[in-house]
Amino acid sequence: MYFIIVHLMAAIVLLLWAVRMVRTAVERAYSAQLKRTLAHAERSAFSAALVGTGMAVALQSSTAVAALASSFASGGLLAGSTGLALMLGAYFGSALVASVLSFDLTLLTAPLIIVGGTLFMRANDRQMKQLGRMILGVAFVLLSLEMVSQATAPWRDSDVLAVAINYLRGDPWTGFIVAAVITWLSYSSVASVLVIITFGAAGVIPFEVAASLVLGANLGGTLIAFGMTRGADVRARRIAIGALLFRGGAAVICLVAINVLQVHTLGLPGNVGQQASLFHSAFNLIVMILGLPLVGPAARLLDRVVSDNADETADIARLRRPALAAGPQGNVDAALASATRELLRMSEMVEVMLQPAMEILKGGDKAAIRRVKALEPEVDRANASIKLFLAQLDWDQMDEAQASRASDLSTFAIGLEQAGDIIARQLLRVADQLADRHLTFSPQGWQELLDLHARVLGNLQLALNVLVSEDIESARQLVAEKDAVGVLERHSMNQHFARLRKGDPNSFETSELHLQTVRSLRHINSLLCGVAYSILSDQGELLGSRLARGPGQ
Repeated sequence: MYFIIVHLMAAIVLLLWAVRMVRTAVERAYSAQLKRTLAHAERSAFSAALVGTGMAVALQSSTAVAALASSFASGGLLAGSTGLALMLGAYFGSALVASVLSFDLTLLTAPLIIVGGTLFMRANDRQMKQLGRMILGVAFVLLSLEMVSQATAPWRDSDVLAVAINYLRGDPWTGFIVAAVITWLSYSSVASVLVIITFGAAGVIPFEVAASLVLGANLGGTLIAFGMTRGADVRARRIAIGALLFRGGAAVICLVAINVLQVHTLGLPGNVGQQASLFHSAFNLIVMILGLPLVGPAARLLDRVVSDNADETADIARLRRPALAAGPQGNVDAALASATRELLRMSEMVEVMLQPAMEILKGGDKAAIRRVKALEPEVDRANASIKLFLAQLDWDQMDEAQASRASDLSTFAIGLEQAGDIIARQLLRVADQLADRHLTFSPQGWQELLDLHARVLGNLQLALNVLVSEDIESARQLVAEKDAVGVLERHSMNQHFARLRKGDPNSFETSELHLQTVRSLRHINSLLCGVAYSILSDQGELLGSRLARGPGQ
């Protein structure tokens, strides 16, 4: 019995790690693309649900989608109704992932390990390495499910298990609550549901017990997002609360209905595992279909019920604690690490300023404008503190690498300070002019600005990764992103002039403001991408003013 329990625990741990491995690989390789995709979710509730479904399938996690949605909502880039529709789609997408992985795919395990391992160890391209990691993760998911099935095989005729199953048949609420808690603790509804499906396929549990466990796992999945946003911006909390009410409330109602009607089977085909898989997918599909028409009224209700804090800047205040050591003397590496931490704090403030820029341009929110303007002096003070701290280091005692790092940190601090100035003095001035003159951008022009803004936000995160890791592939990607933003800038300007030639009245009225916004975003992006050049130069990755070709190209 001891060996069986250890074997089962090892299988479950491997499953949790494998699901996380896939999600991490996708986030590392396609983080910027995912964020740009998320920016297109505003078109309609259906399109938002479709985006959420696709992202959950790619990430194999509705929790990861919830984290991205919370970030966008906190910055004002995602309306409450859109966020709710996105989460309903994400929950259905994670159910599809669990259903696909529940099939008997053991014959694919060995080929996937070979292909994934080869790509990860031999590929030179960063995205190909992450693709290999993702394939390995899928293979380990399949391997862990096979281990779960093997570990549970001796339990099928166990008297102890029979007693437990009979108890859960008579008290489905216990299984419901236990599954919800385990899912919440494991941080993965996909993994929890896969274990339940595997138990059912192995004949360990009957359908009525599997159904209560699946419903509990659905509730636990919504509790994860709720817990993540507990101290976040009120807009992110509203989305998490709404998702909890929709999916968690539906799970409770469904369990009550099953108990009242004394449902022992729904006439679904296949074994108990397949029935549980179909039940899980059908439940989330029905919740999505019934919930989409209600996301608008639900969002308006949550806006009234879940009130804003009296001082929303209280969350920002915690970013203002200086990370610099008391004095720069002593260990140079420790001092540089302190300066890097302060730069990260400074960059977070710049991100807080940049995130709501599109919402401010669209609605002219005076409170948001005040919050952004209040952060500009903080960014200026952080820049001055970093430069003074680095200037007081004993440069004569530094080796070449330390001196280069100190110079890079100082340069990036200046770039961040300039980015903050552009946001506060140029983008906010555009917002004031739009509000004062009661102007709006044309729909096409607004979409171009949203795309550009989402790209710059993604590059800010990538720049921070480069700053901390000094990873060559990430630095190359950041320089390539600078070129991509330049292409977007030229495309937006060309499209804008085309609209002027066609006589679009919105484009005529907002022409200078549109061009100024495009130039400001491109300038911010250039300042952020500057962190990559010194790293690439030190490694001989730059040829003149152009990025060197990748290995094998």
